[in-house]
Amino acid sequence: MKKEEMNFQKSDEFSRTMIPGSFARKMRTCVIWQFIRFVAINIKMLVVVSKSH
Repeated sequence: MKKEEMNFQKSDEFSRTMIPGSFARKMRTCVIWQFIRFVAINIKMLVVVSKSH
């Protein structure tokens, strides 16, 4: 069984909590990826605001 698969077993500690896998943890801590997401979200916001004005 993979380490990530153990997160989905029923227990008292993790009854409703999901722990991110190794790939998700790496993406959340990668500064370059966070900057790309920041730019993408800002572009989406500009599109929405420009449609309303």
